Amino acid sequence: MNLTNIGTVKDILGRHGFSFSKGLGQNFIINPDICPKIAENGNAAPGFGVLEIGTGIGVLTAELAKRADKVAAVEIDTRLMPVLEETLAGFSNIKIFNEDVMKCDLQKIIREEFHGLKAAVCANLPYYITSPVIMLLLESRLPVESITVMVQKEAAQRLCAEVGTREAGAITVGVNYFGTAKSLFNVSRGSFMPSPNVDSAVIRIDVNKEPVLAPEKEKFFFAMVKSGFSQRRKTAANALSSQLGIEKQKIYDCLRELALPETARLEQLNMEQLLDLADRLR
Repeated sequence: MNLTNIGTVKDILGRHGFSFSKGLGQNFIINPDICPKIAENGNAAPGFGVLEIGTGIGVLTAELAKRADKVAAVEIDTRLMPVLEETLAGFSNIKIFNEDVMKCDLQKIIREEFHGLKAAVCANLPYYITSPVIMLLLESRLPVESITVMVQKEAAQRLCAEVGTREAGAITVGVNYFGTAKSLFNVSRGSFMPSPNVDSAVIRIDVNKEPVLAPEKEKFFFAMVKSGFSQRRKTAANALSSQLGIEKQKIYDCLRELALPETARLEQLNMEQLLDLADRLR
């Protein structure tokens, strides 16, 4: 069954009475080159279990299942369950969870489905939920080696930006804290049905094995980052004193120790400087 053939896709969806949901950000991949590349770049290989988020009609799911030992896929749309029963009928190593990824127990799924296997995440993420899902995956400290996701091209640039540059945001800092992100390849808007208004890109985050900071230090670090990046035009001193109640003089002293001007904004600091500043402010 060719799940990237438009005629085949329309036939399957028509028989099941399926219509695309704008609210769920559904854009199904119809470019036959894309999913094999995602699978091959995303650790879908012997000895691995792959967690997929959002199945669509199972195009990527099938490519993952051809390569990995096991695939556990989380799909929120109940209407897709009978579709997937048909499109993935030839595979015995796939388990579908009809759940909301933001609410289900991903640790439990990985523990129970991938026993004895290394784990990775692969997903074609809806644009509206990209940042929350990526941060959920990272903050949950899932025992995964990598997270390979297709996202809006603009989001990919932000996620893979260097901390301290104009393109970086709070999520860039979060990604850099938990791992290392790199852009793999771009995907044109014509690769989807229906076609979105923007192009996409596939990125991979290689996840750190160990936490960078102890839990209490980590909590303060992210509170500092959130405060500074939510008021990007303010200096670090103004943003942190108003949001976290830290005396301005203490912030000035810490900035001086790092050879930074009193007028420095948090978004201008690189990763090492942010970690140093948080450590000194605590």
